[in-house]
Amino acid sequence: MTIERVYIITGSSSGIGATLARRIAKTGTAFVLHARRSKDALEQVAEDIRSTGAHAVTVLGDLAEKGTATSLVEAAIEHFGSVDVVVANAGFPVFRSFEEGTAEDLEYAFKGNLFSLFELARAAREPLKKSEHPRLIAVGSYTAHYMRAGAPLYPMSAASKGAIEVAVRSLANNFASDKILVNCVIPGEINSNNRPVSDRLKEVEKQIPLGRLGRPEEVAEMIWFLTTPQASYITGQMFHVNGGLF
Repeated sequence: MTIERVYIITGSSSGIGATLARRIAKTGTAFVLHARRSKDALEQVAEDIRSTGAHAVTVLGDLAEKGTATSLVEAAIEHFGSVDVVVANAGFPVFRSFEEGTAEDLEYAFKGNLFSLFELARAAREPLKKSEHPRLIAVGSYTAHYMRAGAPLYPMSAASKGAIEVAVRSLANNFASDKILVNCVIPGEINSNNRPVSDRLKEVEKQIPLGRLGRPEEVAEMIWFLTTPQASYITGQMFHVNGGLF
């Protein structure tokens, strides 16, 4: 089989990750798709991708556990022989206030969001160096920035997502000598599965200048652009896709 470009996308069983995979998929592309436990949904995304002529393998695993991120890179090399793009999209929200949260909650958020990003970067660096247009893209969250009244205040998630942005700036500088571009896309509140809008989200929605929640494809398009040759002079940057929320 002829493969032109290999993508690793974490958290790709639904929402932004699944939308991105479907957006990119075409003959000549190959994917390592990841989810923590949504096997059936992940396999459906893989089937959708294969129907375009693309190749796909799926990997289940908890990125908060050491070794899971590395296994995704190993799967890409085993099945497709290379890695061109890594998208660290999996989210690890801890929906607890400061008063409710525990040290274990904080540790889990950082392991899933930050530690796994570093593990992915470390494992993927060597294969990415061999790519013509290597990319590492992390997905952050508006909760690291938006602290107004009515906003969901989940400080453990927010802290771990904010740390991703610092990591991206550092990795971009570190990886520049290898011509690996590292960027971060930061979505606002996204209605990923066309679910009914909760009272909490309605309060956030009122604060959005565009007057609505975002759609997965609107974030996926930003990520997709950063993977293209046209984005060859962009690294170490944060891209907010939030309807003007801030």
